[in-house]
Amino acid sequence: MDDLIFALDLLTILGTLTSAWLWFAASRRGVRRVSRSEVLDAADINRLVTALNRAQILNRRAALATAATAIFGGARIAAGLLAGG
Repeated sequence: MDDLIFALDLLTILGTLTSAWLWFAASRRGVRRVSRSEVLDAADINRLVTALNRAQILNRRAALATAATAIFGGARIAAGLLAGG
């Protein structure tokens, strides 16, 4: 049981670090601002859509990593209770 608890602790730590890194990666890329007087062309729209899609993919992965980490944490608590403390 101690090995299971150690593995769940390790998975929780790794999951937390992974989700934090993914959310950081999703937020670090800025998009060039477009002024009100500037005319948008196809390249500008493509750049904006690509940036949004990349951020959405990273956010989805971060949310999945966070959900997995919550499951690992819950399993760790359950394993600790079953082990007697």
